[in-house]
This record gives sequence, structure tokens and C-alpha cells, in this order.
Amino acid sequence: MGCRHLFFAAVITFSAALITYNIIISANASLNQEFPGQSATKSSVDPIITMPTKKTRRRLFHTAVTASDSIYNTWQSRVMYYWFKQQKLRHPNSDMGGFTRILHTGKPDRFMDEIPTFVANPLPDGIDQGYIVLNRPWAFVQWLQQVNIEEDYILMSEPDHILVKPIPNLSRDGLGAAFPFFYIEPKKYEKVLRKFFPEERGPITNIDPIGNSPVIVGKDALKKIAPTWMNVSLAMKKDPEADKAFGWVLEMYAYAVASAFHGVGNILYKEFMIQPPWDTTIGKSYIIHYTYGCDYDLKGKMTYGKIGEWRFDKRSYDNVWPPRNLSLPPPGVPESVVTLVKMVNEATANIPNWGS
Repeated sequence: MGCRHLFFAAVITFSAALITYNIIISANASLNQEFPGQSATKSSVDPIITMPTKKTRRRLFHTAVTASDSIYNTWQSRVMYYWFKQQKLRHPNSDMGGFTRILHTGKPDRFMDEIPTFVANPLPDGIDQGYIVLNRPWAFVQWLQQVNIEEDYILMSEPDHILVKPIPNLSRDGLGAAFPFFYIEPKKYEKVLRKFFPEERGPITNIDPIGNSPVIVGKDALKKIAPTWMNVSLAMKKDPEADKAFGWVLEMYAYAVASAFHGVGNILYKEFMIQPPWDTTIGKSYIIHYTYGCDYDLKGKMTYGKIGEWRFDKRSYDNVWPPRNLSLPPPGVPESVVTLVKMVNEATANIPNWGS
């Protein structure tokens, strides 16, 4: 019995010593647990392992603007490109990719180094019948056929567009993104449009109330649409009934028809752009389209249809460059008009050799 008690006492003493040893070793041991093959000289701090994050692929679009070499088109193109660069500079992670001015004069001009430019041939003499806009679809056909465009999408824009914020790629699911124009009314002109969009192509409502600009559309889709757009434009101009019905927006109807002809529908974005003076606030819009004249008296009341005491109208500068530092509108004039003039002034103040 004495030996048994002595044995148990020894076991208990050894166990206590072992536990004490482990406690001491644990208290002084590094918390770092090395992975196999890991050097013992590395930091004793546990590595932080982060879960991989899903990166959203940017859907870049290329901005294309058609223009002639007239003073009227040129000064607008220079202002437009200035603001394109500013938005890209201020928002480098936007969907905005490259830029091309498609110059449909058949010859370079002196602004090739300032604005990235593709020179397209104009239509043969007499084909446009004085309607110069018919050169637009033909110019797009040439550009799409001859240039390797890196982006998968195209934004068709115009010289009299000013970008007030970066434009996201609004197109999705194979649909284009377009601004709806109240004066493009396919249903009203169904009889005329059926000459170019036969019934087997679907209901007339497949033709969206759009023009070609502003439109964001897939590059591959536009390569199919553009030749049809050109041919329908020319056919409409040759058709007296269509020419009379559509007038100065004929080429816009032709694009809407061509898009529907190839089954490319469009998401309509009313907030794509505003058109002063009728739209008075910027809101969520991306583009100011200054197609209308802005006339006001000195009390800030609009005098549309009558030249105002204060005015801004792009047509005042069809043969001359607008001066730097245009006078600002009087108090009471809407935000959209004030912003337009301020943005024109900023561009002209910063563009070298303005007016030369």
C-alpha cells in the first residue's frame, strides 16, 4: 500500500510540473502559426486573408460627332470636345472611352491636332439636294467600315451638345439608349413610313420616337443599322411625300426606321438631355442641347419668337466665332440657360487660339 501511495504521489507531482511548464511556454510563445514552408523570420502577426471582390467590367463607349468644316460647326465641336475632356478628366472611372469628330468634307482642316478626327467623303454633288444632314449616315458608314474602334458601344452625339456630367452606358440587354423627341411621331405618319418599313417587319410602334442622337448603341448593331439608315435617308429624300412630311427631321426618322428594321429597340431616357429654354433645370440630365434660341428681357422674362434684350442663339454665330466672355443672362433667367452660357464661356476661355 505504501508503494502504491508513493507511485500516485509521483504521478501527480509530474503532471503538475508538466502543466506548469506548458502554461509558461504558452504565455511566451508567438501567436503566429507558420504554414508549411513559411520562413520563421517573417512577422509574428497573423496574415489577414481577404475574400476576392467581384470587379465590375466597364462597358466603354466611343463618342462620335459628325461635323462639317464651317465656322458654325467648328466652334461648336471645339466647345463640345473641351467638355468631353473635362468630364473624362474629372471622372476617370466613367464609361466614356475615346472620341472622334467625323468630318464629312473629304479633306482635313486645321483642327485635326486639337480634336481626334476621321475625314469622311461627302455625298456626290447634288445627292443631298441641299440637305447637308444626309452626309451624316454616309459618314458613319465610312467610319465604321474603315476604323478599328476599340470600344463595344458608340454614343452618337452632335456639336451642339455640352456634357454637364459624365454619361454612363445607359444601354443594356441588346437595346440602345436614346432620347425621345416629342416631334418624332411614327404613328401619325404610318402611311408614309410603311414605304420604308413594310408590315412584315412588325407594328409601326416598333419605330421608336428617336433620332440618331443622342443614342448609345452596340458597335456591332450600329454596323448593321448605318447602311440601312443611309439608304432610307436617301430614299426618303427622293420621295416627295416623305420629304414634305418629315422636312428637317427626315434623317432622324430614317435612323428610327433603320433601328427598328434591324430589330434594335431602344430604352427611352427623357433625362438623357435637356433643351433650353424649354427645360429650365439641369436635374439628372447629362447633356445640354442648345438647339433653340434663348431670348429674355432684362427682367428675366422669356421673349421667345422675339429677339430679346439679352439673347444667346447659336445661329447668331453661323459665320463668326462667338466672342470670349459672353454676357451672362439677367437675374431670373432659368438655371439651364445660365449654366449653358457659363460652360461656353469656360470652354472659350481655355481653348487656345479661340476665334482664329
